[in-house]
Amino acid sequence: MVVMCGRFTLRTPAAELVDLFRLLQVPELQPRYNIAPTQPVAAVKAIDSAANELTFLQWGLIPSWAKDPKIGSRMINARGETAASKPSFRAAFKRRRCLIAADGFYEWQKMGGRIKQPVYITMKNEEPFAFAGLWEHWEAADGSAIDSCTIITTAANPLLAEIHDRMPVILPEDAYGRWLDPQQENKDALQPLLKPYPSDEMKMSPISTLVNNPRNDVAECVEAIEI
Repeated sequence: MVVMCGRFTLRTPAAELVDLFRLLQVPELQPRYNIAPTQPVAAVKAIDSAANELTFLQWGLIPSWAKDPKIGSRMINARGETAASKPSFRAAFKRRRCLIAADGFYEWQKMGGRIKQPVYITMKNEEPFAFAGLWEHWEAADGSAIDSCTIITTAANPLLAEIHDRMPVILPEDAYGRWLDPQQENKDALQPLLKPYPSDEMKMSPISTLVNNPRNDVAECVEAIEI
């Protein structure tokens, strides 16, 4: 399976995100337990060197040159190894980087045959974090517009390697400023950030198949089960 990070959560109270992401104001957020592609996601962009803003972007990047916005559904992830050079992502990598706010994500572990066990992955302290993201602005012939985004992936760390060979790039807090800096256009300075997050700071647990249906956006999705 090529896709990694196809569902995630953001249940953290909005007020707790202000300091983490240096936001100027408390955003309006509802708890989300099953965020899926093509849905709006909470993304952080730089306003200036001292503050950021949280906005909503459609998950699935639509290149500015695309003729059909449906292409976005196939662009929910960008490989960190090629994002800076691939035509679909290179302009955004150079000028439109963002943080995708999250506090957990899902993956499905093959258990034998066609059975796949969903698992929920978080930080050990269950604190919120940020995926490395890219965003793009697309305009239709009629003048309507869509701002969209993608989540960058990298090789899996040892914890995630048990279930997949890829994982989303989770940036450490001290890298947020460098990643968001609009003046930073040197890909060689950014590439070292796109690495696996340390396994010893993460945990995962099996959950019910309730999460399989993206319409199930409820707290029960994240509850651990015994298998």
